[in-house]
Amino acid sequence: MIDKASCGYIPRNKLTKKGKVNERANRIEWEHLIPAENFGRQFSCWRDGNTKCVNNKAKAYKGRKCCEKVNDQYRIMQADMHNLFPAVGELNGDRKNFKFDFEVGKRGQYGACEFNVDFKAKRVRVKEDLRGVIARDYLYFNKQYGMKLSKQELQKYTAWDKKYPPTAWEIERNKRITKVQGNSNPFIGE
Repeated sequence: MIDKASCGYIPRNKLTKKGKVNERANRIEWEHLIPAENFGRQFSCWRDGNTKCVNNKAKAYKGRKCCEKVNDQYRIMQADMHNLFPAVGELNGDRKNFKFDFEVGKRGQYGACEFNVDFKAKRVRVKEDLRGVIARDYLYFNKQYGMKLSKQELQKYTAWDKKYPPTAWEIERNKRITKVQGNSNPFIGE
């Protein structure tokens, strides 16, 4: 459960489109900071499917479901703890696979949370102090797995990494993940 008063979170939608209570607004989910689609697109199983990706009605499928079944590298990337962060379910759902914007998040869309989703532009704006965390995760995936970043993304994340250095908690989190997963994010350091 989320203590909404502690952070000023107000759900954008109290009800779903079907009129049911928006349960995602009441729970924490583990979010891929880099959406699975963003790193999954580099695999043919995501884009084109695979001959092993056929359901019981002989219908072929692709995307996450196919890559989870046939691609070891995708499964490793999907489970990489450096890319998993707790998030309010509604924000996770609203963010979808949208990219992070250059603008800083403003309060209002989700109460006092400095988080905005521009659904039309497919962009997300977050509070400024999260930019370094975001940058180091993207830079790590680029180095660790060869995930492609555009020239603009590489410049943005490199600048954010320098401007927003790791916090004590980010360093501690990296140490804990290293113990469990066996590798660290070299952009965090100690």
